[in-house]
Amino acid sequence: MKPRISLFAEQEREDRRAKLGDPLVGLAEHVDFEALAARIDAAAPRPSRAKGGRPPYPTVLMIKILVLQQLYNLADDALEYQLLDRRSFLRFLDLTESSSIPDAKTIWLFRDRLAQAGVGDQVFEQVQQQLLSQGYLARCGQIVDASLVLAPVQRNKREEAETVKEGTMPLGWKPHKRAQKDVDAKWTRKHGKNHFGYKLHASVDKRCELIRKIAITHAAVADTTVFEKLLDLSNTSRDVYADRGYPSIERETSLKQAGWRVHIQRRGHATKGISETQKRRNSAIATPRARVEHVFGALAQMGGKLVRCLGIVRTTFVLQLKAASYNLKRLVFLKERGLAPF
Repeated sequence: MKPRISLFAEQEREDRRAKLGDPLVGLAEHVDFEALAARIDAAAPRPSRAKGGRPPYPTVLMIKILVLQQLYNLADDALEYQLLDRRSFLRFLDLTESSSIPDAKTIWLFRDRLAQAGVGDQVFEQVQQQLLSQGYLARCGQIVDASLVLAPVQRNKREEAETVKEGTMPLGWKPHKRAQKDVDAKWTRKHGKNHFGYKLHASVDKRCELIRKIAITHAAVADTTVFEKLLDLSNTSRDVYADRGYPSIERETSLKQAGWRVHIQRRGHATKGISETQKRRNSAIATPRARVEHVFGALAQMGGKLVRCLGIVRTTFVLQLKAASYNLKRLVFLKERGLAPF
């Protein structure tokens, strides 16, 4: 079938797009980006213009661009192209009539300024406030888990690798080489394979599948060491779920004494397996605990299984922004699917 030529092709395509729906429309409707930008400006004030120069782009525009980048998993150059080419992006950013579009370097500089200022937690917390203000409280318990986030593998000589393990950089590395080396990421082994990078630890509420608390570490940190840090005291339920990576007699005892209802799966040992009763208990925990896998699956679709940046500072900011962007996307889903906040 040959393509049909029409004088009204653009309008016909626009009508079809309207029927399919633009997911960014809901994001613009339900999210207060002005409040998010205000929180960022308070934590990381915009650069002074005392020496002149071109005025910076508004913070609200730039944070919306960073959210787009996380939602669609775009590198800086690819994002710049999409901003020039993609009509839905321009509508979302209110730039349809503008010829001034931030380029890849501007996006990188803005993101890096926020990363160095350590405002990722401010962004994440402001999104939490918006969730709460719209009635989406943490309810029905929480699920704690962690996911590996791969980083670019470093090819170092043996002597260099030993120096990096000690937390320093080899003296022979020149400044341009130091800028291209990640000395914060670590190796770990999982399911018989070696992985290099970081870990995203998260607490997810059971009802809405929203991320409530996060922590970012290098990959070699054991999941169990950050468990207590992730507990969300604001959850209306005292139920806490976790997989086999978290069991500890001391932990369960202290949690129960603090009023928590513990649902942590049991783990067997090389010389002794688990009983049939424990297997049934694990199976009962598996279904509610699996809801956290839905969240990590969504993050993986957004590129949350790897990072393009180097170092724990930049990685922490990107993953905090990724988690906040997931929450915003999930908020729109909950709103438009009619899931009541209470």
